[in-house]
Amino acid sequence: MTGASPHLDTGSEHRGSAGSGGVPPASIRVTEVLAALSLTTDLATGAPFEKGLATCLVATALAERIGMDQSDRRVVFQAALLGAIGCTSRASENAASFADDIAFQRAYHVLDPGDAPVYAAQLAQFGSWALGFQPVVRERLEEMTPEQGSAAVRSVCEVSRALGPRLGLPDAAVLALTEVKERWDGLGKPEHIGGESISLPGRIVHVAEQAVLAATDLGRRGAVDELRRRAGGHLDPDLVDAFAAGEIWDCLDVPDALAAVMRAEPGVPVYIRPAERLELCTALAVVVDLKGRWLLGHSAHVAGLAHGAAKLSGLGAADIDTLSAAAMLHDIGRVGVSSAIWDRPGPLGAGEWERVRLHTYWTDRVLQRCPGLADLREIASGHHECLDGSGYHRGVRGHDLSKSARILAAADVFAALTEARPYRPAHSPDAAAGILMSAATTGRLDTAACAAVVEAAGLRKPRTEYPCGLTEREVEVLRLAARGLSNRLIAAELVLSERTVGHHLAHIYDKTGRRTRAGAAVFAMEHGLMPE
Repeated sequence: MTGASPHLDTGSEHRGSAGSGGVPPASIRVTEVLAALSLTTDLATGAPFEKGLATCLVATALAERIGMDQSDRRVVFQAALLGAIGCTSRASENAASFADDIAFQRAYHVLDPGDAPVYAAQLAQFGSWALGFQPVVRERLEEMTPEQGSAAVRSVCEVSRALGPRLGLPDAAVLALTEVKERWDGLGKPEHIGGESISLPGRIVHVAEQAVLAATDLGRRGAVDELRRRAGGHLDPDLVDAFAAGEIWDCLDVPDALAAVMRAEPGVPVYIRPAERLELCTALAVVVDLKGRWLLGHSAHVAGLAHGAAKLSGLGAADIDTLSAAAMLHDIGRVGVSSAIWDRPGPLGAGEWERVRLHTYWTDRVLQRCPGLADLREIASGHHECLDGSGYHRGVRGHDLSKSARILAAADVFAALTEARPYRPAHSPDAAAGILMSAATTGRLDTAACAAVVEAAGLRKPRTEYPCGLTEREVEVLRLAARGLSNRLIAAELVLSERTVGHHLAHIYDKTGRRTRAGAAVFAMEHGLMPE
């Protein structure tokens, strides 16, 4: 969650619940940062860790096998690496409908409505994660209309279209990302296109992903049989034949999948300076913050406070850049915990609390895995550590926490306190400052870091104009819509008529070019409108 420890009553944890960074590299390969996003989406979709890396290797090898040129292979490489970039766009809705958004994603990825007997067997097992509620979860899937399903996937596509260009992806790769749920037989979503109407990179990614997923459960020989079963239905039969005829699996026989991905990248790799990676980290943070309706903009909020506090604390420019990037990525491990927990309005059980505590472990694991971000790991993953050793996940004490890590921990608590949560309203800045300084007094948080964060919080200036010509009222409606409130609930919250809310939303969609809740949420976070 977003507090310093389970013992620190900041209001940033559910009630009733039971270091320093390394030296930044001289230059950073962009693909290393994209690999971190791939690992993050593995967690969010319940896939085996490094499934995205494996899919990238298989897809790139298949593209080479069929004779694609270098520029087209690069499109395949990028689309396969980031195929699940929009996976958190409906995390809250999926958790509400299917009990666990991560388990839902894991099951949904392999559903095959084009094969009636197989689909019937899959439906019989669907929802097995929801003990005592499996029939309800299964019925909800079966009752979902084609229009509802397409609308849900369209939300995923809108997030991909919004974030792809920010990550430097070409239009062809972004197009392939919007086709991840389409099928050769036209039974996919959201546009129900089929055959060669799906781009070739998109069709290659389909084959590669299903191969990797099937190999996890069936082994490589069984995976080829599964691809052949899906050929002509889910998958392009010619690509399945090409896969089955070649030694595509050889690309996975490597000691280090990430190193293999770096070697397999077609074309000239792109490098950036450490100071330039913040833009990429910001895009990753958007994917993370979509995990919960009440988390929108949290990562940027923490990063802004940490940046201001770092300047007040006298950190050098390089250290401030590192801290800002670490603050943006401090919660990437959050995607590995179901949104049903992050959106819970009441206390957590002991088992759920243990899952929460793992989110800093996964932040550490992802950042440690990627050389271009490894210098951020101890700062980012230490945001719940305490000076007295009562924090998590390492339980280290103050002498093991750098100045930057102490600032981030304080910024995270203050940001969480001043943001609304499903179980409490936002604290006022003054009340949050009092709670924060009390934690410093008891020895849990660093006094100087807390004081710097409180001072930094007072530096924010009121906004006088909004992007795309949005009015103050439209921004208020946008914030509530981004959290998934219906027109009726927005009207009640703002004391407006539903018709007026509808007019405001129409204007918002026209001005921003977004058409879904997830798209509106991304827009709001991109422009600093979330949280309020």
